Amino acid sequence: MTKFKITETKIKDLIIIDPVVLSDQRGFFMETYNKRYFEKLGFNLEFVQDNHSKSKKGVLRGLHFQKEHSQGKLIRVTRGSIWDVAVDLRKKSPTFGVWHGLILSQENKKLFYIPEGFAHGFLTLDDDTEIQYKCTDFYYPEFDSGINWDDPDIGIKWPFKEFGLEEENLILSERDMDQPSFKEYLGGAK
Repeated sequence: MTKFKITETKIKDLIIIDPVVLSDQRGFFMETYNKRYFEKLGFNLEFVQDNHSKSKKGVLRGLHFQKEHSQGKLIRVTRGSIWDVAVDLRKKSPTFGVWHGLILSQENKKLFYIPEGFAHGFLTLDDDTEIQYKCTDFYYPEFDSGINWDDPDIGIKWPFKEFGLEEENLILSERDMDQPSFKEYLGGAK
């Protein structure tokens, strides 16, 4: 029995995963990760840390990554919805600097695998949205870094208007308001 449907994106190794959901009058059941099945698909992942965050509607987090100890992330939303974005930072990749975004929600139950070497960010589309993700390496604050979420050289098309949000009313951390540009990142600033 197939447990997951894998959809490749235009960026190598960045994948969307649709789990098989078994539903009846009681509710539903699904596997969100199965090491043996993922290995059969060619993904030999070892997760070492699980994270869980909750955000209000209009919170934008990112674009975050670790300069060393890069983390692969398997992301899912257990309540609410987000516009989730990954940016390829692998310098030898033909899609270096290219982004991919999609909606993850409690309704669509999609998972998004973002491999090592990517920046990650998301925009919360509903109040009290909860995100859970598995990481392939530990968090090291000394290697924590980021890129400005609205950098014109990356050109992410955030769906503000489609979800009744206004850019000037976004909720950002001080850290995310002060991230370097993509050009500054390439030049080694910050």
